[in-house]
Amino acid sequence: MKYYAGLDVSLKEISICVLDAEGKTVARGTSPADPDGVAGWFRSRSISPHRVVHESGQLSIWLQRGLERVGVPATCIDARKAHKSLSARPNKSDASDAEGLAQLARTGWITPVHVRQEASDRLRCLISARTQLINLRKDLENHARGLLKAFGIRMSGIGTAGQRQAFRDQLAAAGERDPILRSIADGLIRVHATLCQAATDLDGAVRNKAEEHPVARRLMTIPGVGPVVSLNFVALVDDPGRFRKASDVGAFLGLTPRRYQSGDVDWSGRISKCGDKAMRTLLVEAASTMITRVKRFSALKSWAVRLAGRRGFAKASVAAARKIAMLMLTLWKIETDFKWTKEATA
Repeated sequence: MKYYAGLDVSLKEISICVLDAEGKTVARGTSPADPDGVAGWFRSRSISPHRVVHESGQLSIWLQRGLERVGVPATCIDARKAHKSLSARPNKSDASDAEGLAQLARTGWITPVHVRQEASDRLRCLISARTQLINLRKDLENHARGLLKAFGIRMSGIGTAGQRQAFRDQLAAAGERDPILRSIADGLIRVHATLCQAATDLDGAVRNKAEEHPVARRLMTIPGVGPVVSLNFVALVDDPGRFRKASDVGAFLGLTPRRYQSGDVDWSGRISKCGDKAMRTLLVEAASTMITRVKRFSALKSWAVRLAGRRGFAKASVAAARKIAMLMLTLWKIETDFKWTKEATA
């Protein structure tokens, strides 16, 4: 007889429920929150489940890889879709959720989630760490500006590395006015210098990785696409073959309009904003750069500029971001560079 199991995962332990093909409960219990603990729980009860289901979450990627390694037929499913089914149950508990997931495994009414390779997750961690350090540096600079405005000190803007050194010089000059300001300035200067150096090192690591990566180097031939955008796209998509059509990546990134249709009502709204927010932001920034700063002519830029004239810059940048995502996936699949075209003469 086939058995189906549901795992409700928390940080310390996992609630497990096993059902048979008719939906009757075979076993319940908990195990430590690690793949070996789950596999040992099944072995101790002589149960070989046909399908094991768990929701996407903080530990889902690590757990999925570990369960596959120890031979457990696990499937990670979309937590948002599973919530629609689990919320119909009258009582909410870990054991109840595990039983609900086991029922989903038995019926097959699940949407598997793609689990990225470890190499892709390493790229994502590198880019995320760089972004976090840059945000911390900006927060510190804005906080220092706010503190000094109370004393009438207005600090200049910051952009290049030289201007960031000028920022620290302004802090040091402000500290000469008062002993308390001196203590604050000394601490902020040390932290700011450390953050700037760490962000610069990680930025260099990202650029070097993009130059070494053959796919990222190919994607950077697209106007507006740089090392961060290309590497993040490679790490997020992981396997281009899981998208049957290039247009599917637009919906995957939340860059397609929402639709609501019921009876006589049928309307399309704003973009869904599903998927990875950071990647969507990077693509819109790349599209804005292509429209406003890239000087070389291309059919893509010409289309985006004309669209901005008709519908406005905001809508054009979002539409161009979707086009860039589709183009990146296509170039990845066909293994070719972006083809520049000569500008037509009147």
